[in-house]
Amino acid sequence: QVQLVESGGGLVQAGGSLRLSCAASGRTFSSYAMGWFRQAPGKEREFVAGISPAGISTYYADSVKGRFTISRENVKNTMYLQMNSLKPEDTAVYYCAESRKRSPGSSPADYDYWGQGTQVTVSS
Repeated sequence: QVQLVESGGGLVQAGGSLRLSCAASGRTFSSYAMGWFRQAPGKEREFVAGISPAGISTYYADSVKGRFTISRENVKNTMYLQMNSLKPEDTAVYYCAESRKRSPGSSPADYDYWGQGTQVTVSS
């Protein structure tokens, strides 16, 4: 049984930073691509960033490129999302997800397992 647990969300002022973590268990973490998604109230879940199994390749939504950094530590079964220069429009519940593939896709349908989400609120 795969479990993903996010942490690190909170309330921050615009321009501030947060670091999200996603702790995984249940199958060989280093074999699968991972991703971060977010969902704001009344909106669909959207892709934020993805990372290949070894962490060599990363992908970002245009809206976060240059501000967010995705990374992973396979020895710790943990993925991270460093978020800098946060904007009020970044406010959402952030979810980590584990893919069935070795290349991270940008659709929620590309991912098998999901965490419970962590709230990020950016005040103006």
